[in-house]
Amino acid sequence: MSPATGRRRDEDSGRVRIPADVDRPDKLLAGLTARQLAILAVAAIALWAGYAATRHLVPPAAYGAVAVPVAAVAALLALGRMEGVPADRWVLAAWRHRRSPRRLVPAPDGVPAVPSFLAKADGPHPQALPAPLRLPLAGIDASGVVDLGPDGLAVICRASAVTFGLRTPAEQEALVAGFARFLSSLADPVQVLVRAERLDVGPAIDALLDAAPGLPHVALERAARDHAAFLADLATSRALLRREVLVVLRQPMGQPAGQASAEGDRSGRLLRRAAEAVTALGAAGVSLSVLDGAGAISVLGRCLDPAALPRPGALAGSSAGVDEPVTVARPTPTTASFGDRYQEGAAR
Repeated sequence: MSPATGRRRDEDSGRVRIPADVDRPDKLLAGLTARQLAILAVAAIALWAGYAATRHLVPPAAYGAVAVPVAAVAALLALGRMEGVPADRWVLAAWRHRRSPRRLVPAPDGVPAVPSFLAKADGPHPQALPAPLRLPLAGIDASGVVDLGPDGLAVICRASAVTFGLRTPAEQEALVAGFARFLSSLADPVQVLVRAERLDVGPAIDALLDAAPGLPHVALERAARDHAAFLADLATSRALLRREVLVVLRQPMGQPAGQASAEGDRSGRLLRRAAEAVTALGAAGVSLSVLDGAGAISVLGRCLDPAALPRPGALAGSSAGVDEPVTVARPTPTTASFGDRYQEGAAR
């Protein structure tokens, strides 16, 4: 055995395989988790207790006719999955949704009490009454730090993708090593979010039509208008999506009262962590940019309403209007349609 082979085996022996789903619960017995065993055990104890209490009064066949459906429901809750979620959690979420209010309004000071003439027995159902809207964030400052209230602070960064498959094996090992160093340096929660959203090609079409008359040759002008027509046809024939990769750095609030730092110190520490992440991921070939207040508002607004059109003004990425809400009215188009502008340019 060559020294290189022995060295490679020594390096491989020090590696540890990590499952893709790190949040998967541990399996304790017969491939079942503690939650599944608890559901089955409670159902079995309840059925055995019911049989022991009624075996002198009810025939075993009659009791079995009642116990089999109960056991089947317990097995479905423990072992089944609905829409990728464990069945028991899905049923619990459905029950909470059924009992939750249907109207949520922004009311930081609370919703006023129902008038006495509506609070009678024949008044509206409690779910029909408005309830305060509880958002997971309390505010966003100009530097992009998101205040999560009791959950701490967060900073949103936009990351670029890496063409990993087109790199050589040596380059791939260097990228993996750089990303591993970033993961090893983490001491606080970090979330990597890959999301797809609707792509609006309207600005690109407007830019092509605006620049076409100023091109130095008529062939270039015709090519610009044809490309604008191609983009317009592409937008009408299929749903265009774009991928966005976000890295969210968290700063939890879990500090003892005597060691809790000021708000500005915690924000500064979080921004320093973001700057360190930019450097660390840059070694892995990932370009990371920290979003300012307006950029964070734009991202959160698009996450809350993915099907909405791009927001105008500050919510589209300018530096003003950080205190504006993330949900605003959709803009109404005021420019001429693409067909009119194309025909106008072609007539020239």
